[in-house]
Amino acid sequence: MVRFKKYLLWMGIGLLFAGASLGAACSDEETAARPVTFMAGFKPQANLPFVAAYVAQDKGYFTEQGLVVDIKHSTGEHLNLLMSGDVDFTTADANSVLKRRVDPELPIVAVALFGQQGQQAFVSLGESGIQTPKDWEGKTFGYKISVPPDYLAILEAAGVDRSKIQEVRVGFDPRILTEKQVDILAVFKSNEPDTLRGLGFDVTVFDAADYGVPTLGLTYITRQDMVDENADTVKRFVRATMKGLEFAFANTEETLDIIMKFAENENREHQRFMLLTEIENAASPLTDSNGLGWMTAQQWKEFQDSLLQYGALEGSTDVNLAFTDRFLEGIYDNGKLEWP
Repeated sequence: MVRFKKYLLWMGIGLLFAGASLGAACSDEETAARPVTFMAGFKPQANLPFVAAYVAQDKGYFTEQGLVVDIKHSTGEHLNLLMSGDVDFTTADANSVLKRRVDPELPIVAVALFGQQGQQAFVSLGESGIQTPKDWEGKTFGYKISVPPDYLAILEAAGVDRSKIQEVRVGFDPRILTEKQVDILAVFKSNEPDTLRGLGFDVTVFDAADYGVPTLGLTYITRQDMVDENADTVKRFVRATMKGLEFAFANTEETLDIIMKFAENENREHQRFMLLTEIENAASPLTDSNGLGWMTAQQWKEFQDSLLQYGALEGSTDVNLAFTDRFLEGIYDNGKLEWP
């Protein structure tokens, strides 16, 4: 009987230690830093999704969220690397998200929207006398790769006769405009307008959003399996980067200091233009009410409808598969970011 009581005593002690060890293991697992790879979709610069990650890294927001984030920059393979699992988060234009969801039906999901308006605009030289889209008639329009749907939407909204415009593919060098080879040029509105002004040319900027055209810009994307199987990691990443985005909105100079740590060879004043332009495009009544990065199914549906109307998509997709707001809903309370 005494031996049996001793046996029970030792069994109890063993179970106590086993439970403590298991609890410690679970605690360690919960608090262990989670490795995450973020790949920006271009070289280091002040594109706002890049900036949010730069600031989150520099200010320790990722660390506060229990993440160890490796920030990389794309050589053009960021989407392939995302799908292979080598990258956990990357950036993509909303247009590209919808295209890839339609064909080849990639399981990518936007988890935050930076561009409440699209990235693209159209410029003419101030000296050209072009003041409205109607003035485009009889002129030459230069586009980068394909005729942009935003351009077609402006033509319709402004009652412009497309047959009276010569359209040419010109690539990415904006000097095609200053050399008078084209009269109107498709540009990224946070980039070439400043470059052209830096060359001494005044420019007039035309933005499709000003003509009532639904446009969306850059997003953070991940894979559907990350959303399904690593939701807490996704939420922590979104929370940290939205904290970084808030900082960028309120602290221009310090944010530029951080950007220049990553983009050492870039011109600070050009980065300032890029940052401030993209900050302006990231704010809207929707984000004022709900929080930065916010997006809705209505936005995505209207955007997809516009792309379909102007032949920019080969088919439609369920926009609720292309984006999710569950992580944004989980980090904001009445438009205020919950931190940490």
